[in-house]
Amino acid sequence: MKKRAPRRGGKKPSAAVVAPPATGADRPLPIVGIGASAGGLEALEQFLKGVPAAPGMAFVVVQHLDPSRKDLLVELLQRSTPLPVVQISDRMRVESDHVYVLPPNCDLSILHGVLHLLEPAAPRGLRLPIDFFFRSLAADRPAHSLGVILSGMGSDGTQGLRAIKERAGAGFVQSPETAKFDSMPRSAINAGLADVVAPPEELAEQIIAFVKHVPLLVARPEVDRADSDRSGLDKVIVLLRAMTGHDFSLYKKSTIYRRIERRMGLHQLTQLPEYVRYLRDNPQEGELLFKERLIGVTRFFRDPAVWEQMETDVLPALLAKYPNGGALRAWVPACSTGEEAYSLAIAFREVLEQEKPAAHYSLQIFATDLFKEAIDKARNGVYPATITADVTEPRLRRYFSLAAHGYRVSKEIREMVVFAPQNVTMDPPFTKLDLLLCRNLLIYLEKDLQAKLLSLFHHSLNAGGMLVLGTAETVGPATDLFTPLRGKTRIFRRIEFVRPLESVDFPAAFAGRRTTGTAVAATTPAPAPNVQALTESLLLQRFAPVAVLVTDKGDIVYVSGKTGKYLEPATGKANLNLFAMAREGLAGALNEAFARALRQQTTVVLKELTVGSNGGANTVDVTVQPLAEPAALRGMVLVVFGDVDTPRPGKALGKVPGTATRKATGKTTGNAMQASASAGRIRALTEELQESREELQTTREEMLTSQEELKSSNEELQSTNEELQSTNEEQTTSREEIQSMNEELQTVNHELTAKVDALSLASDDMANLLNSTDIATLFLDADMKVRRFTTQTSDIIKLIPGDTGRPITDLVITLNYPALADDAREVLRTLVFREVQVSTRDGR
Repeated sequence: MKKRAPRRGGKKPSAAVVAPPATGADRPLPIVGIGASAGGLEALEQFLKGVPAAPGMAFVVVQHLDPSRKDLLVELLQRSTPLPVVQISDRMRVESDHVYVLPPNCDLSILHGVLHLLEPAAPRGLRLPIDFFFRSLAADRPAHSLGVILSGMGSDGTQGLRAIKERAGAGFVQSPETAKFDSMPRSAINAGLADVVAPPEELAEQIIAFVKHVPLLVARPEVDRADSDRSGLDKVIVLLRAMTGHDFSLYKKSTIYRRIERRMGLHQLTQLPEYVRYLRDNPQEGELLFKERLIGVTRFFRDPAVWEQMETDVLPALLAKYPNGGALRAWVPACSTGEEAYSLAIAFREVLEQEKPAAHYSLQIFATDLFKEAIDKARNGVYPATITADVTEPRLRRYFSLAAHGYRVSKEIREMVVFAPQNVTMDPPFTKLDLLLCRNLLIYLEKDLQAKLLSLFHHSLNAGGMLVLGTAETVGPATDLFTPLRGKTRIFRRIEFVRPLESVDFPAAFAGRRTTGTAVAATTPAPAPNVQALTESLLLQRFAPVAVLVTDKGDIVYVSGKTGKYLEPATGKANLNLFAMAREGLAGALNEAFARALRQQTTVVLKELTVGSNGGANTVDVTVQPLAEPAALRGMVLVVFGDVDTPRPGKALGKVPGTATRKATGKTTGNAMQASASAGRIRALTEELQESREELQTTREEMLTSQEELKSSNEELQSTNEELQSTNEEQTTSREEIQSMNEELQTVNHELTAKVDALSLASDDMANLLNSTDIATLFLDADMKVRRFTTQTSDIIKLIPGDTGRPITDLVITLNYPALADDAREVLRTLVFREVQVSTRDGR
């Protein structure tokens, strides 16, 4: 990510002289939240050295600390900054030009500028104190909160920085190459949340320059804006439309203006026309502004009250609409990175497990967003470890698996959701929906566009369908289209309201396709493969007889028509294998044709097979066709059965037997003998064929038995795999705890190293002071052993550096003072000094 560009024609500001405008009652105090972990102490010291004496803002430091040790962070940081550094106590009010440090074993929140300490809810090793505080800071200081991510392990701080950015704050991240541990900075950068990436000693200068150049972020009425601002805003929207193809003219101008002001602050531009010129000269800036406009805060099961009502009222009511089972359809526009769509899929699964309906139900979720990169992340289904703050432990075990950098949504949940890029205001909508979740999109749109979308949502929903909006949204004037459910969760039921089709304001790309007086059929992004629909379409196009769709192993996937004349259930354990169910006369030939069709990837036709059926026999043609298209059925085989009409034997017409008949008697007798011989050969061949079939049947039964044994072994291996996976999860949890402890030990080690350096410096200063006094001084410990001495002492007592630790009685003393050791012991006992005048042996 590029650093901020200097203002055209201006000089680079200096952190030592630049200060932001004075804060007042009309502007909240800017608060900078700083998150750090392993290796963060050194980065914090470098950061604070770049902060001037009066920056006009407050700094709150959240560091991963060992809860069992005394914190030295305040003492160590105070040496790096002239600002007062204080440890936070509960209900402490934030003041300007102060640095606040979180104490160990606490979570931190802020409300109306007052800091509150909380007991950690998560166990040690799973705590995310940086995310917790950043979210609180974003809610308490919208547009006046700044987040800083320094060195550390893991991804703590990424989700909190997303919340700050969504509230028009800014994100500053230490460059990974300067961090001792780069996991936290890289996580924030990869998430696209870093406005500035720089070494820690430069971040303070960048922050102060940003606060100085960002204008007063207060929503101003349109009429109060200068004409140049209104013209500049329109030009920015025009440039965005040309660069990205998306029209933001019907989005709320105040929201767009706040995003533009942020970008101006990062580039230190003071006038909107300057930013218009910069946008035209730098096409990549248009892409960055477009991405920033689409940044949204989303997380799993956001607003728990909404999801509680979804599981208790909404989803059971939708199931009750289809007492015989069925496939429900849901649409999640503006899905961002997919957490909301996956939350809906998980909630649906939980409702099914709780209700245990006799009928079969499924849910197809269509999730769309304007931002393609967000859709790609949603399809991948991998989320950082910070989701543990929103997803309960049972849900993590049931619906997620461990991934390299967090958790991955399970396959059964991912298969329920189809993600696709879509501009909800321009592209065709999804229709025939039972549920529509559009949360926190309408708040960014003008009223006219809100009304258009609500009308479109009404058309998309089935009768009695549900619409779920954000907690700050409402249907507004569309009360004739939707009625709210109980509570304050903003869940609405569709009202059956008949209006002319022309009155629905369809998107331009969709409206041109409809014709007057005909129903509208919206083209939607390709849904998940529907085996039944694809198979029936294929049969209608080519065959339309009785058929079965099977896997390459012969397991039946789908049955079309009545197959009782050709297939019958095998005795014993239920088995839906084609070869086990084939009737007499069909199995052998079908097995050979099936293998040949797969081997050669060609269609094989069996003509006029005689198949036993209910004591009789049918003549059947069988077609075995491997499938390559459509893609969803690739690798499967279509087996088609067709009855063959045989002519009925009629009565021979001829003359009454007479002389000619008697003449033919001899020939007839000879022919009869030949026919008898042929019948004997046929009977022998039939018996051999029957024996071969019995042997083949025995072989098939043995193969099926082996297959059952292999299935049993596979189940045992799956059970073993689950146990290993459980063990792996436990080890991963232990690894996270060890990693957390390692981070804390890293911090403690750095603190102790700094303390030892300070003590060494103090010891050196003391030694220099004593030597400079020219006074002979000898220090003894409680056992009368030498601890240290000044240089002048060696003239009286014969001491060398190696004498440290020797008893005073073992030393050679030039004094006429035999009671020296006894007087020293007495002074140690009484703690009263003793002064004695003595002479040396040389007369001094």
